[in-house]
Amino acid sequence: MSEPLFLRTTIAIIWDFDTTLIPGYMQEPLFRRFEIKSADFWKEVNALPQFYRTGGVKRAANDTLYLNHLLNYVRDGKLPGLTNKLLRQLGNELEFYPGLPEFFQKVKDLVSSNAKFATHQITLEHYIVSTGLREMIMGSKIAPYVDDVWACEFAEESASPGFLQKSLFAEAAKEPVICEIAYSLDHTSKTRAIFEINKGCNKEPQIEVNTNIAQELRRVPFRNMIYIADGPSDVPCFSTVGHFGGRTYAVYKAKSTREFEKAYGLQKQHRVEAFGEANYEDGSPTAMWISHAVQDIAERIVRDRNRMLGDELGKPPGHVTEPEKSPIVAEAVAAAPNFESTKSSVPRKSPSPTRIASSPESATESS
Repeated sequence: MSEPLFLRTTIAIIWDFDTTLIPGYMQEPLFRRFEIKSADFWKEVNALPQFYRTGGVKRAANDTLYLNHLLNYVRDGKLPGLTNKLLRQLGNELEFYPGLPEFFQKVKDLVSSNAKFATHQITLEHYIVSTGLREMIMGSKIAPYVDDVWACEFAEESASPGFLQKSLFAEAAKEPVICEIAYSLDHTSKTRAIFEINKGCNKEPQIEVNTNIAQELRRVPFRNMIYIADGPSDVPCFSTVGHFGGRTYAVYKAKSTREFEKAYGLQKQHRVEAFGEANYEDGSPTAMWISHAVQDIAERIVRDRNRMLGDELGKPPGHVTEPEKSPIVAEAVAAAPNFESTKSSVPRKSPSPTRIASSPESATESS
């Protein structure tokens, strides 16, 4: 029998980013650097679908239109010299909700410091799946605590026709700036990232997300996942994780009635298991819920593995011993000196065929 590819002892906490880990949107440091009014930018982005429909476009990808508009700002000179390196530098300016990024390490330590969990090689991984900008996330303070990030990425050079016959950057006359969308995620395609985590595509590149892998062979079972986000736009991910037995949790900004109502609505519609304020400090309801959910999953993995071990090995053989007589029986035997002779003097009778056929199998044999 071949060894399984994965132990299936990994717990994955999958996080949204904007308004889940940070109070606002990650593009704010970018707009501050270039003195752009964020409200004006997002107003234009929201008007783009109608702009494209007027030009004959039937459908527009609302979630990722802002990426093209950022590129338009670069081409128009409003974001001059914008590179991936600068995006990463700006990511360091992002401010996180209370308790972060320290909470990421604390919840990992919760698993790694437990001897029982360590015996079963249980580990915890953090993943971020966002429609935001990967370079900014990777430049933020939380990046060292994250195992992988799925988010939008820009290329700094275009592959012109015939680029395979020449050096890709040979004709670059000046420092390259972002000019094309290399990878994008919308709120629906974020579920693809969840399936990649589920199947282990990020750990074994030869595995593709559409590879047919039995549920019991996948690296991170959905039951080992916790998905944490803030709003209705995450419903596809909430539904996917929850449908397959994972845990789901919504967060909201403190003292915001509108944000609270969004999270409350998600629970009321059974989209999430629970919700709480976006505060990850020790003793906060959200930190305690996540910590207990992680422990619940780890304990269930231990139970499953112990049960599987018992099924595989069975009970070990033991010595055959005579049952110990109770004091009352022993006293009765001692008081009957002729017991053995009496027992031997009684003639033994052969059992009748009817008494032999005490089970369906033996009855069949008798007939």
